[in-house]
Amino acid sequence: MMGTDGKHLSGQFQRVPLCESQLDFSGQPYSVSVLKVGYCVSQSDGTFRADGTITLITGPRTILVDTGGPWDRDFLLITLKERGLLPGDINLVVGTHGHSDHIGNLSLFPTAVIIVGYDISEGDTYRPNKLAEGQPYCVDEHVSIIPSPGHTGQDISVQVRGTKAGTVLVAGDLFECCLDEESWQDLSMNTAVQEASRQRALQTVDVIIPGHGLPFRVLRN
Repeated sequence: MMGTDGKHLSGQFQRVPLCESQLDFSGQPYSVSVLKVGYCVSQSDGTFRADGTITLITGPRTILVDTGGPWDRDFLLITLKERGLLPGDINLVVGTHGHSDHIGNLSLFPTAVIIVGYDISEGDTYRPNKLAEGQPYCVDEHVSIIPSPGHTGQDISVQVRGTKAGTVLVAGDLFECCLDEESWQDLSMNTAVQEASRQRALQTVDVIIPGHGLPFRVLRN
């Protein structure tokens, strides 16, 4: 539902879309930057064009969340280089889930720790974790990997505390976009589970970076 002030209302929460000039969230010790805003556009022939949001987290560790599709390879390399980064400078690569528009460039980062779904690996060595039991995986005291299933069975989000905008959640397809009430259910493997994951996010974070749209702010009444 849309309020009279243009804000999207969802129960006790308001979702306020941000604009294309608001893609960087500075902070200490971590800052969050959206490198590419994802999209999902229906086509007249029944297909749809889609690409996932690509997000960079910089601080004590350099973290890339979702790598876009294989068609984003050159864009990703160029954009990282513009920020003074080579693939070997990325410490951690997170794939929020296993769809091709989110993990299409994992092979660019062979030296990084890779988290895709509930798997955490460094090279061919897999680390034990409790994501499948619903428990977060703490990268450090400021960054956590949060299980947020529903869109698929093993979706994860990345929570970053301490930015000037508050707590930021890089949410993958937990949220398609700010105004996604007419679309997310059709793309969900389990709508009840995803709704529970969405409500937990809305209760705990200040800014959400969705999988296929601009970031939005969460206001709690």
